Amino acid sequence: MLVFLNGQFLPETEAMVPLNDRGWLLGDGIFETVRVANGRAFRLAQHLERFVRGANFLKIQPPFLPKEIQQFAAQLIADNNFSEGVLRVTLTRGVGPRGYSIKGTHSPTFAMTLHPLPNDSVVEPVQWTLATSTFRIPASDGAAGFKTTSKITNILARAEAEDKGADEALLLNTNGEVAETAGGNIFWVYNDKICTVPTGRGVLPGITRAVVLELCQVLGLPTNKCVIKPEQLRRADGIFVTQSVLGIIPVAALDGSPIAPSPLVEHLATAYHAALVAESA
Repeated sequence: MLVFLNGQFLPETEAMVPLNDRGWLLGDGIFETVRVANGRAFRLAQHLERFVRGANFLKIQPPFLPKEIQQFAAQLIADNNFSEGVLRVTLTRGVGPRGYSIKGTHSPTFAMTLHPLPNDSVVEPVQWTLATSTFRIPASDGAAGFKTTSKITNILARAEAEDKGADEALLLNTNGEVAETAGGNIFWVYNDKICTVPTGRGVLPGITRAVVLELCQVLGLPTNKCVIKPEQLRRADGIFVTQSVLGIIPVAALDGSPIAPSPLVEHLATAYHAALVAESA
């Protein structure tokens, strides 16, 4: 497998990052995870728009412009004859002096890698069970709007959920409100409305989240961005998670209680798959 590292296409075994790279030492970086379908990166321009905003927030200057990244990504996918899977775009602050200060850091590390889809998603449609995590995310955190490489809370929350026999963790913010899952945005159905959490409450403005809201408008499905407590979420008419790798994932149970399937979730999942196929044709 070829990877792209700092302007070069290299075999994966030859791609090296120094041990004093701040991404390795401190999680000082940002990334995007992009679905590849039929050899094309789905909604890459939207991912890169968020990527650039996140880099600016972290005060890291990307070495390439978004249009250049798109070209490199297309070449990487073509050179690997890669049809279905995941593209990861990663930017770190690169090598710098020891410590937290960003002074003296002038050479960021930029990489793109390709990865297969999870095996279980290929065999059959995915459904998840959720477990509410004891870990909390800040309700007002500017960094929450971007995919930083500092993901220890998400990692521990997912591990906690798996220890409970669940597939994914439901994360609450420090106000005790539903925020997101460890690896995606949360939606629910209530009174035939498609509801989700507003951004600015510890929520990542996901690209797939945005696509779903677009599809709701096209399909004439009313939406509502609102705050919800976990006990209210359990009474929803249907729950689903959105993320770039798997798209729309229906939730079958929350904290051990079954969640009834909603025809609206199935309707949206069908529309999302159609959009993925159409834009990748």
